[in-house]
Amino acid sequence: MTRPPLYTRRPFLAGLLRQLPLLVVLLAVGAGLLMVTFEHWRRGLVVVGLALVGGGLLRLLLPLRRVGFLAVRSRPVDVVLLAGVGVTLTAFALAIPAT
Repeated sequence: MTRPPLYTRRPFLAGLLRQLPLLVVLLAVGAGLLMVTFEHWRRGLVVVGLALVGGGLLRLLLPLRRVGFLAVRSRPVDVVLLAGVGVTLTAFALAIPAT
């Protein structure tokens, strides 16, 4: 006899686990913004950019049922937008000369 799936036994836990990729990306973005707040703006923006690139990679690699709210549009559009904005933000943060 097989056990019923997690989403029928514990729907709240299953929903929380489904949103784990988004939570990881949001925590990394929050850490980067916290660094910007405490005047480490270059490192903070690099962390935010890398978090967005990581979100793009998660969107690319995870199946649709595991990616949660990282799936907003079609997979190619989500990956290009997340990774593109992340790379651009990281490049701009590293290109601005230090004062």
